[in-house]
Order: sequence, then structure tokens, then C-alpha cells
Amino acid sequence: MLNIPALKKESNSRLDNSQIVTARKTAAAVLPVNASVEPGLALLDTTVTGTKAKDLETKLHRLVIGQEEAIHEIVREALLGNPRAVIKIDCGEFQHSHEIAKLIGSPPGYLGHRETHPLLAQDVLNQHHTETVKLSFVLFDEIEKASDALWNLLLGILDKATLTLGDNRKVDFSNALIFMTSNIGAAEMSSLVSPKLGFHVSRPDDSNCAPTLSAKLSRAGVEAARRKFTPEFLNRLDRIVVFKVLGNEELNRIVDIELELVQQRVQAAVASKPFFINVTDSARKFLLTEGIDLRYGARPLKRAIERLLVQPLSNLMATGQIQGHDRIRITHSYESPSLTFFRETDAWETWKTNGVAAA
Repeated sequence: MLNIPALKKESNSRLDNSQIVTARKTAAAVLPVNASVEPGLALLDTTVTGTKAKDLETKLHRLVIGQEEAIHEIVREALLGNPRAVIKIDCGEFQHSHEIAKLIGSPPGYLGHRETHPLLAQDVLNQHHTETVKLSFVLFDEIEKASDALWNLLLGILDKATLTLGDNRKVDFSNALIFMTSNIGAAEMSSLVSPKLGFHVSRPDDSNCAPTLSAKLSRAGVEAARRKFTPEFLNRLDRIVVFKVLGNEELNRIVDIELELVQQRVQAAVASKPFFINVTDSARKFLLTEGIDLRYGARPLKRAIERLLVQPLSNLMATGQIQGHDRIRITHSYESPSLTFFRETDAWETWKTNGVAAA
């Protein structure tokens, strides 16, 4: 999968003394053996980042699941504090050239040209600006589905940061970050992860094969993009990022995030008398088995959790088997097609401040 382009905003926070010492040691470590530093000069390390940037990277590693989620979390955690402050353009709605009018508006003289507000007008672009951050975020989702007319429209935006609307008004994109996501190369990547011929299949979590597999996947994604898009279009992109195949560690983190979202839904639905769920390791493994497919990634996991966990919990609530302040233990027995639910009678005082926990 591609995320085109992905931009990382570094923090300009001041380094403390310990960071300066560490930076000097790091700079000395990366200095070539045959290189010499002239007297009176101090070597600077461009790889050192501020504390805020490190904290942001830690949060994003914990929260990010996929392409679109990555962009929303960057906006929420790093800049605007609002995950909805992203202007999302679903490129599946622009498969025909005449549909570009929804983005830039119809020229004067066309019937109803005053009634349609362009999706990329200046006021729409600036609607999420704050006093401290004057940035706009525009996401073109699944860019490969769009018409050539949209790609040509983006050429001027990416090159000169300017867009001319149908009524000849100019839109300034100089303070905008443009992201594009795509599933180009998914078939080639799937064949690399799960080949139909051969004797050995490289797993994403195999430490011996992971570097080689990641390089092959990146190469396959970039080559697929070059076959799909024109050279002048790709030449205007700052960076192409290929999302790696999910390994066991990432999949377990995704399960943790999804289960935490379920607990938040429970607390929001019954805020006066919430109950808490405790999903055991056996249940987590069962959800992973039912919800993960190398061909489709982690998207089926949400449906598996909804089918195997949320719907049974709803039935238990509707029949009065779950009361407020209960703690529900969820397990799985070997070869069982469903999860097993238990109520712990003395759990409220112990667990009233906890959410999803593993037994």
C-alpha cells in the first residue's frame, strides 16, 4: 500500500544538556574513520530530534493502524488536536472527467453553477485553521481510482501550490499538506507474502527474512505506482511510503486498540452503570485467527470483533444478564466456534478504574 506523500513534522524544541552529550556521542559514532575535524569546529548531528518529536513518534506507533488512520492520528496528536480536521476526497467519486466540477465548481453560464460550492474552495481549505497552526490537510483517498483529469488537476497544485476554480478564483495551497493513499501493488505484494509456487514462504515477523521481504515489498509498490501514474505526476511527490506487511507484534497491538474502542463504546452507551470486559489471551488469539487474513490485512478484524464480541455482549445486555459494574471475563475453548462469557461477582471494587485487561 502507498501513502503519497507522507510528511513528518519535526519538533524544534531546545535540547537539554543530557541530549547534547548524547548528540555528541552519536555524532562521533557516525563520523567516518578517515574523517577529521578541524580545530575550532564542533560536529553537529542532524539525526537528533527533539523530545516532542520522540513523544509524537511513540504515540503514533501505539495508535496508528492503517493508511487513513495514520493521517488522522498525525493531525490529532501533532498539530490541530482534531482528527476530523482533514479534508477527505474520495477519489472513487471522480472516475469520470466531468465530476471534477465538484472540486473546482462549474464555469459561469452552466445551469446551477452558483448553487454548487467547490470542495476545494479557499474557505473550505482554511476552515480548520487555528491561532497557532495555519495548516490545511487534504487527503485524496484511493487516488488510483480517479480520472486522469484529477491527476492533471493535481499537477498544478503540487507544482505551484495554486488552483484555479471554475469562476477564475485562485486557491492558495502553500499552507496545505496533501496526502494520497492507494492500494496499487497490493496484488504483487500478496504474491510475495503468499506465493503459490515455491518451498518457503517468508513471514513478515521472520527476523531472518524480514529485511529482504520489506525491500521486495517496497520495490513492488513503487514499481506498480510507476506503471500506473505518469512520470511528471510522480516527480511532483515529495515522498512515497510503502506500508509494511503486518507481523504478529503489530496484529496484537491492533487487537488491543480495537478492544479498547469496544470498552469505550460500552462506557459511552451505559455511562451511569458501565461494565468492564476482560479478554483473555485465548480469546485474543481466537479473534486474531478469525479476523486476520494476509490477503486482506487487518480490516476483517473489526467485523470479527463485531460479530464474535459486540453482538453477544448486546444480547447479554438486552436479556439482563449483564448489570452495571459487572466485570465480564471472555475466554475461548479449543475448537469452539464462539467465545465464552463469564460474570465475576466481586469485580467492581477491584476493577472500577480499569478497562480492557488481559488475564
